[in-house]
This record gives sequence, structure tokens and C-alpha cells, in this order.
Amino acid sequence: MDCSAVRFTRHAFERMFERSVPPEAVVRMIKEGEIIGSYPDDQPFPSVLILGFERGEPVHLVAARDRTSGVCFVVTVYRPDLALWSEDFKTRRG
Repeated sequence: MDCSAVRFTRHAFERMFERSVPPEAVVRMIKEGEIIGSYPDDQPFPSVLILGFERGEPVHLVAARDRTSGVCFVVTVYRPDLALWSEDFKTRRG
């Protein structure tokens, strides 16, 4: 995902702290991670679900991009649960 800058919502910071995912890892995942979901109708900006890895562990993050400025906003960060996600962490079960 190409971003002119990355900003974090309060919710994202709280979740990152709870899950021990540092901001620099999230920025790296935005640049290098795999987009596994797209939410073009999200407001105020379209968002995507990105799969990345931190210390070998899978991490999902939702980021929204302002098309005008190119700024990306991290909405949330979490570690996917195998009960809800396939073994490659790319497809929801059920």
C-alpha cells in the first residue's frame, strides 16, 4: 500500500499496545504486507485488510487511505485467531 504518511487512530494504538505490535512493524506491514481484503465503501476513506508478520507471528491490520492526500490511517491491529481464519490467515472460516 502506497502512503504519503501513516497515522494511527487511538483505537489502533491501544490494540497495538495490547498485542505488543510496535508502530514501526505496522508501517513495514503496510508497505510489504499482503492485501487480503478490500472495503471500498468504508467511510470516510476506503480501507483494506493487510496480512503481515511480526517476529514470525501473523498480524492483521486495517488501514484506510485518503486518495487526495495519500495519508494512510491505521484503524485496528490484531492477531488473527485460527478458529476464525484458515491456516494461511488469508481466508475467513465458515
